[in-house]
Amino acid sequence: MNANSRQPSLIQSLIPVLFLVGMLSFSVLEVYGNEALDGSNQMILLLSGFVAMLVGRWNKVSWSDLFEKVGESIMTSATAIVILLLIGALAASWLLGGVVPAMIYYGLKVLHPSYFLPASLIICAAVSLATGSSWSTTATIGIALIGIGSALGISEGMTAGAVISGAYFGDKMSPLSDTTNLAPAMAGTDLFTHIRYMAYTTLPSIIITLIVFIFIGSSTWGAESAADTTAIMSSIKQHFFIHPILFLPPLGVILLIVKKVPAIPAILGGVFLGLACALFFQSELLLSLITEGGSFKSYYRVLMDTVTQGVSIQTGDELLNELFSASGMKGMLNTIWLILCAMVFGGAMEGAGLLQRISRSLLSLARTDFALTATTTVTCVGINVTASDQYLSIVVPGRMYAEAYKKQGLAPENLSRTLEDSGTVTSVLIPWNTCGAYQSGVLGVATGTYLPYAIFNWLSPIMTLVFSYFNIRIARLKEAKAKP
Repeated sequence: MNANSRQPSLIQSLIPVLFLVGMLSFSVLEVYGNEALDGSNQMILLLSGFVAMLVGRWNKVSWSDLFEKVGESIMTSATAIVILLLIGALAASWLLGGVVPAMIYYGLKVLHPSYFLPASLIICAAVSLATGSSWSTTATIGIALIGIGSALGISEGMTAGAVISGAYFGDKMSPLSDTTNLAPAMAGTDLFTHIRYMAYTTLPSIIITLIVFIFIGSSTWGAESAADTTAIMSSIKQHFFIHPILFLPPLGVILLIVKKVPAIPAILGGVFLGLACALFFQSELLLSLITEGGSFKSYYRVLMDTVTQGVSIQTGDELLNELFSASGMKGMLNTIWLILCAMVFGGAMEGAGLLQRISRSLLSLARTDFALTATTTVTCVGINVTASDQYLSIVVPGRMYAEAYKKQGLAPENLSRTLEDSGTVTSVLIPWNTCGAYQSGVLGVATGTYLPYAIFNWLSPIMTLVFSYFNIRIARLKEAKAKP
């Protein structure tokens, strides 16, 4: 904002938000339903961004300043967009290479419906804790678990909820995670103090989530309800070469991430490993997809088309046909479209000063410890909704409220914990947020479908509010006195 611009009022700041919520509600509930992500939501985000710009212009913010912020906002999503494209290529290459079919095959051998959901949560939590990345976990183990769950007759929403709950628990608690490092940096505390303090609210949340999934599994799928997977497993072996060696690509990606190799080269390495498996172990399948002889150009075309356009393996079984289809990089374009439009809206809101104005109004209500925690929680969730980026939901409240926590006599780990409990984990629950769009695109499950079962993610902000309200494990600054 330039020197000549006026500060927006709270009512002005809420206009674009109310417009967005109203239009999205009408579009989803009355017109498009689950098809809203095919274009209408993207257009509504753009229109809402334009409304925010008009409010900014009313307050004499220049067009150049507004578009500069929009450009900066879009740039922050550049890495996520590249990762999304590579994830599309990864899923397709792992399908063609037999990696995903092998995961499904061996998963069907050891995972029973009655304990599949809690096992999925624990597996994803362990992998994410080791790698520090919920995105990599869902893109590797998560994809396979969705396939296994479908073969066992378990709802995709339930499986995705268990996968996401486990993945975000590990991401949140891992010292390798970027958000776990970002939150204490914004709040003014150190990493391991943050992790230890966060455990007080995070462990009860994940334990409750695990208990719920254990109950769902045991009450819904008894011993007598196990699906007969013999025919499915036989069909998998008929179309793919299945061997434990096919686990090398996911293990390789996990190892690269543990070694702190950035996500983009790690995932790209996984793509090449998947294609190598296709060449060395799935020769019969490759030949069945080649239509112009067996020349080098024919193999090149099949591999390139797989990672870019996708691949569909026809088995004669409708369920397996669905499982053994991957849309490649092309299938991620709709998700990228959504992210770009969301970042336009977030950039316009920030450029016009509307996000900052809303946050200041919330802060003015925070006169007690609980009110301050609640204000931080609402701000984090609100920025996930309006700015569509989990990093902003940590950075903006972290910067704004750090001084307020000090004045209240609260140690900075209170703020860092709330940022993670409310910002990191709720991002995946918003369809147009980068995280929500990513996970929905990668797992192939709509956000609204998995939201009720992503128990850990919506329970975490509730848990941090409960702890604050009852004054449980609220650390105070020893040298500070509470604000009168």
